[in-house]
Amino acid sequence: MRREDGVETSTISGIPVDPVYTAEATRDLPDELPGEFPYTRGIHKSGYRGRLWTMRQFSGFATARETNARYHYLLKNGQTGLSVAFDMPTLMGQDSDAPTSRGEIGHCGVAIDSLADMETLLDGIPLDKVTTSMTINSPAAILLAMYLVVAEKQGVPWTQVGGTLQNDILKEYIAQKEYIFPPQPSMRLVIDSIEFCAREVPRWNTVSISGYHIREAGSTAAQELAFTLADGFAYVDACLERGMQIDEFAPRLSFFFDAHIDFFEEIAKFRAARRIWARHMRERYGAQNPRSLQLRFHTQTAGVSLTAQQPELNIARTAVEALAAVLGGTQSLHTNAMDEVLALPTDKSARIALRTQQMLAYESGAANTVDPLGGSYFMESLTKRMEEEAEAYFERISEYGGVIRAIEAGFFQKEIADASFRYQTELEHKRRVIVGVNDFVTDDEEPIEILRISPQAEQEQVDRVREVRRKRDQARCTRALESLRKAAQSPDENLMPHIVEAVRAYATEGEIMGTMVDVFGLYTERAII
Repeated sequence: MRREDGVETSTISGIPVDPVYTAEATRDLPDELPGEFPYTRGIHKSGYRGRLWTMRQFSGFATARETNARYHYLLKNGQTGLSVAFDMPTLMGQDSDAPTSRGEIGHCGVAIDSLADMETLLDGIPLDKVTTSMTINSPAAILLAMYLVVAEKQGVPWTQVGGTLQNDILKEYIAQKEYIFPPQPSMRLVIDSIEFCAREVPRWNTVSISGYHIREAGSTAAQELAFTLADGFAYVDACLERGMQIDEFAPRLSFFFDAHIDFFEEIAKFRAARRIWARHMRERYGAQNPRSLQLRFHTQTAGVSLTAQQPELNIARTAVEALAAVLGGTQSLHTNAMDEVLALPTDKSARIALRTQQMLAYESGAANTVDPLGGSYFMESLTKRMEEEAEAYFERISEYGGVIRAIEAGFFQKEIADASFRYQTELEHKRRVIVGVNDFVTDDEEPIEILRISPQAEQEQVDRVREVRRKRDQARCTRALESLRKAAQSPDENLMPHIVEAVRAYATEGEIMGTMVDVFGLYTERAII
């Protein structure tokens, strides 16, 4: 269904959009209120009139010292929570002095090799007052342990520590590919951290089940919705198999979604996600605690929607996407900076991105009422369609025998690849337009200032990790790593206490990961033809 000029009128997911919607679209719509099951209209009765979303800008670059200075800058400018971006060696469980880390140290986030780095990263930041989100997956348990030990050193009880760990290993196999171990031991480590935090760190969201990277890999909104919730159900199933009770851990499961440029489709996706999760948690899993039914989520505007061409337009794109997240009822939000398609943000562009959220909160009126599009003929129809698309995918995943079996069969990967190919074809034929890329282009663009990471930062980090190894109590470190190795060999033992002790002994991330690799092995994805 295209316009006279040939441009698509369907959503990016390919859902047809009618020219006009009437009362027929809401004829069977139940009378729902915010804060009540199934939470389509929001999990809080008062919405943002009770409390604004957390403005949590994703930040990290170079060394812990430089990133710490950026955090203090953002907090001074009104940011209300931290969100840590790690560099590629940290994300892959490698130390900065590993040969494969060369050229990557501090470039896409901050380098964290040991407890010493985490201490520097959080210097002067009271962990009983500031919540932190950490975007890391395979080594997530190690970075969580480092954070908890820093809190310990600050004198903050773990019961007062709040934050979120991404820790979503399933989407790594589906989309982002930053896995290390095979799926089964990886799942064991995730469930170990959920079980540990449910008992020791009750305010911590141990898993942020992430659709963001699925979407950034090329999925549609409907696929992002379905695959993310399917991963969530897989974690629930694994926790129940461990012997945990649903209401013991479910209230601390959270989600992380992409806010893409298709404004109404994104709002419908968020509304459908809440409804689906609430229904499944109550009817399928028998959850009784209302917090177990309430899908809470962080949102980040779409990195893949940003363009290197005419990058100033990215400010407008981000504003549209952020408004979709707000109208969709997000609990926290990161707004991308205009230069993130080129490099890590400068101070100026990061401030503009934060100010965009503040304008929405205080100038736009979007925070004044809950679910302002609720009851819209178009919005309710689109929300229902997104729900139907997701349920159809759940059935297909079930036919494979669950998420891990579907991953091993390449189901998710192929679905995303096909969707990405369809979208690229539409762009190449100008059935969809990206301003400044395939239409409305200009040849006289002026370069913008970007943040560049100093080569000296890499050597500084290499020297730092070697200094940590030189100064630590080596005997204590060796004992802690050996204890972790033995625990990993015992399938019924929770690894978190052993990881915490290794962190206290200043074992490096690479040493801790290497100990577990010796037991669990490495994973290589099977090629799908």
